[in-house]
Amino acid sequence: MQRGKGMKFVGDSRIPAERKPNIPKDYSEYPHKTEAFWPNFLLKEWMVGAVFLIGYLCLTVAHPAPLERVADPTDTGYIPLPDWYFLFLYQLLKYEYAAGSYTVIGAVVIPGIAFGALLLAPFLDRGTERRPIKRPIASGLMLLGVISIIFLTWESVDEHDWEAAAQQGAIVDDVQIDESALGYEIYLTQDSCIACHGGDMLGGAAGPPIIPSDYDKDEVMDIIINGIEGTAMPGGEFEGTDEELETLAEFIANDGQAPNGNGDDEGDEE
Repeated sequence: MQRGKGMKFVGDSRIPAERKPNIPKDYSEYPHKTEAFWPNFLLKEWMVGAVFLIGYLCLTVAHPAPLERVADPTDTGYIPLPDWYFLFLYQLLKYEYAAGSYTVIGAVVIPGIAFGALLLAPFLDRGTERRPIKRPIASGLMLLGVISIIFLTWESVDEHDWEAAAQQGAIVDDVQIDESALGYEIYLTQDSCIACHGGDMLGGAAGPPIIPSDYDKDEVMDIIINGIEGTAMPGGEFEGTDEELETLAEFIANDGQAPNGNGDDEGDEE
């Protein structure tokens, strides 16, 4: 018997005899209807993403993020401001129906409904059209969301007191306050001063930093008694004796240091 006699070899149809390159299908018969995901559609997405990324990087170089002074947890007068992409939520919490006892509505309910509607948009509108005018539900929800975010962000920026915020967050270099001085102890007893200028004298919600000072002792006393006309600095709110007022004014005029440098203001008189 000869080898192979009576045997037949059958080819497997699942294995192609020739390897063909991975060529996208021809969609020329269906213009503007569909296209191959790779590389046509994905390449367009990458190009658009690259343009936005380069633009964002240029913006960060032209307008770097501002730095403020070190956070002070004891400064209750400081008003923090969220980043720009949260300003619309920050503005929403200012309205009467979304603040106070209704904070849950502004912080949870309204944003939840808004973002939930955007998530449900593909299920509410299952049309195959690609033109926005042919998809009123999805287009309407998207336009409503975009317009709301732009309006609330604009209102937040327009209503914010940027000058006061700059004073609150101003970086004061190499400021050393002698906390053992009698003048500083007197300052801590003045609630009206702390409410505006902070417990560290570096500025608060409504007042600028008072250390370092550009005034001498007599000018500081006059400001404490009479205030500054045309500004939010009031006068006549000092609670203490004339001697304490003079000690405090001398402490402020001396940039937060005791006159004799050892923390005892009475030592200068001796």
